Amino acid sequence: MALFSGSIDKLTAAGVVLTGAAADDMDVDIYVLLQGARAFRKDIAADSTKLEMAENPQLKQEFLDSLKALNVNPWLEFFRDAKEISNVKIHVCGLAGKIWGAEKLEDFNELVDDIVGISEYITAAQESDVHLFI
Repeated sequence: MALFSGSIDKLTAAGVVLTGAAADDMDVDIYVLLQGARAFRKDIAADSTKLEMAENPQLKQEFLDSLKALNVNPWLEFFRDAKEISNVKIHVCGLAGKIWGAEKLEDFNELVDDIVGISEYITAAQESDVHLFI
């Protein structure tokens, strides 16, 4: 999965897809690119107020309220749960991290496994059975 978006709605959608794949016992590699890298920064990942909506930004509070009313976990919990039940690796693009002032692994949320170059993502995409770009 290429996770380009750093918006709360798309991160939530990616999390739902990810947990479905993990529940189906699939190995998943997530390559976090550009805006996605910002969302995984340690100081931003758990704070939904620092993330915007990609679609219909004026509906952000309604979206968050609906998730809460439906007892749906925040996006980061989907990623955490998936890593607990299956082989899920989260790789951050080094350039994307640098763009957002995060150059070291410790600059990111603890779920991030490593920082890689774009060629690793390209190779993985070529070799994968399923490839999603979110």
